[in-house]
Amino acid sequence: MNLTRKFKSVALAIAGVLILPGCAATGSANSRTMAAAPEYAVKSVEHGKASWYSIRSNGGTHTASGQRLCDKSPTAAHKTLPMGTKVKVTNQANGRSEIVTINNRGPHIRGRIIDVTIGTAERLGFRQRGVVPVKVEVLKRTEAED
Repeated sequence: MNLTRKFKSVALAIAGVLILPGCAATGSANSRTMAAAPEYAVKSVEHGKASWYSIRSNGGTHTASGQRLCDKSPTAAHKTLPMGTKVKVTNQANGRSEIVTINNRGPHIRGRIIDVTIGTAERLGFRQRGVVPVKVEVLKRTEAED
């Protein structure tokens, strides 16, 4: 093995160590969904079609909000909702749901109301299918009970 190949291997290993914590910082979607559910009330509801996107289809890791895109994170793209808005996305085909945060703009295809990350699509059970009918509940924070 020559020196250049060793250098490339070390550089890739270091890059992996630096990038992975950014994705891991989002935490487990299931524990996050369970813990967040009692703190929110439904503000409005939309029905339509959802699709998924990823770093590859997004053309990189930059989002419209400036946050780093991580394929596994519970985030989504919406055309008009303010950045940082929490929404509960429910797959109408199987009843699975997850709370996600809007941090990007889209979808850019007519007839779709929300794009979720590929990891969220996997957890909602529609990664293979690609597009599904969903219910999107816009959430607002409620006062914490003591």
